[in-house]
Amino acid sequence: MSSRPASSGFTYLELVATAAILMILASAVLPMARVVRTRQKEIELRRSLRILRTAIDEYKKAVDAGKIGGTDVKVGSEGYPPELQTLVKGVSQVGKIDVKLKFLRRIPPDPMTGTTEWGQRCYQDDPDSTSWCGDNVWDVYSKSGAKALDGSHYKEW
Repeated sequence: MSSRPASSGFTYLELVATAAILMILASAVLPMARVVRTRQKEIELRRSLRILRTAIDEYKKAVDAGKIGGTDVKVGSEGYPPELQTLVKGVSQVGKIDVKLKFLRRIPPDPMTGTTEWGQRCYQDDPDSTSWCGDNVWDVYSKSGAKALDGSHYKEW
């Protein structure tokens, strides 16, 4: 009685089928990874916009409360900062010598463009304006012309 030893290993057909299944799975994962990366950038964009808009609002509240005045507040600015960099550099506090009131440590980068350049709107501009009058900063938006996952444009956020 001679018995054939059981061969160990895979046949060529099994290897091809396994490779095909792995390729199909990989092709499904790659687009999903792109979507996850885009979603992360969108979350970061919303966070950066919230940080900037909150700092602008805090500046306005400080002007309205009389904590900022004098040469730091221009006539016609409606109490909004003259530029974003003012929120980082700080402004002199009323009644205190050599004390600056700062609203940001740094300007957060726009994750969609990779720069710290933001589109700006004045209080006097239309809500959907893409040109800045240069008098004050009432709102900020991304300069990216790309579309978000929900179909809206980033510059409309």
